[in-house]
Amino acid sequence: MSILIKNGRVVTASESYIADVYTEGEKIVAIGKDLKYTAHTIIDATNKLVFPGGIDPHVHLDMPFMGTHSSDDYETGTRAALHGGTTMVIDFILQTQGDTLHNALKTWQGKSKGKAIGDYSYHMAVTDFNDDVAKEVVQMIEEEGIISFKTFMAYKGALMIDDGQMVQLMKVVKKHGGLVTVHATNGDMIDSLIAKNKAEGNLSPLYHYLSQPEVTEAEASARFADMLHYTDCPGYIVHMTCEGALNAVRKATQRNQKVFVETCTQYLVLDASLYKNDFEGAKWVMSPPLREKKDQIALWSGINQGLVQVVGTDHCPFLWEQKLMGKDDFSKIPNGHPAIEHRMELLFSEGVNKGKISLTKYVEVSSTNAAKIFGMYPRKGTIAI
Repeated sequence: MSILIKNGRVVTASESYIADVYTEGEKIVAIGKDLKYTAHTIIDATNKLVFPGGIDPHVHLDMPFMGTHSSDDYETGTRAALHGGTTMVIDFILQTQGDTLHNALKTWQGKSKGKAIGDYSYHMAVTDFNDDVAKEVVQMIEEEGIISFKTFMAYKGALMIDDGQMVQLMKVVKKHGGLVTVHATNGDMIDSLIAKNKAEGNLSPLYHYLSQPEVTEAEASARFADMLHYTDCPGYIVHMTCEGALNAVRKATQRNQKVFVETCTQYLVLDASLYKNDFEGAKWVMSPPLREKKDQIALWSGINQGLVQVVGTDHCPFLWEQKLMGKDDFSKIPNGHPAIEHRMELLFSEGVNKGKISLTKYVEVSSTNAAKIFGMYPRKGTIAI
């Protein structure tokens, strides 16, 4: 099937210009003025913008978590993504503690096979690191093409690895050309605050937010950056929410470290005022939680300064009936929210239309940088032959 897009303004991460774009199958074949191809479909894009497909590098589809599963599977999740202009997602394979990476890979391949209607790839979450897993990490990079390895500094007993394991993982990943990504929050501090709030009878969703203050994220981000510096491993901090964490990365970049940062649409447009002292706030229970207005300002500034390279979603939706699992205890509310469909529109509406970012920056953070960081550029992330 061929498509000819006529007279649109083509926008990439570096430029915009008026041109026709001709595609055959899944490849761009020609870009230029007044192209003379005969196509199955001709689209008049006069006075319209033509963007590369969006890439969301942070989604959780059909993920087991907190006694339930996220409510999107690969069919519904990728369908929603395509509807909103995101043509590729990267999901997280979760290693079960005590099990192998290969078994986890097989499980996620079973979830996705025959269901996805858009492009997808995987990160591998390492939740139990030892010598055998170290060998598997090498195999994942060299044989399976999985180059990014997610770690957690929280969720002890389920997902978290300790700092010693983190450093050893970084050394292996560095040697073989991969990337370590991290959920950077101080799990011990958070667990202590959760226990304190529950003991005092503070059980509403507001206390999910109050149990994860900014310092828990800022400290963990700085510690992660220090471990990257020690091992000379490239790193990527997912779903950054706050000014304190961004300042930790700013210090790391001043010593020429390669630390990439992702934030998410919800942290750019929503704030902690949504955590009302009733159960309605459960809709916004996610980790890290929503922050303050000052943090939104810092994140938008970080995008324009190049400190924040990617805007993803951390898409992990749950039905209201699932959120009700924590109606009497905020710590039992499944953490997550839906965002995969509206990322591109929200970023355009709140970023481009309100003058916070340029069109080229929009493409950079919604598509191009993710493609570059995760090894897909220039096949994805730009409009080029």
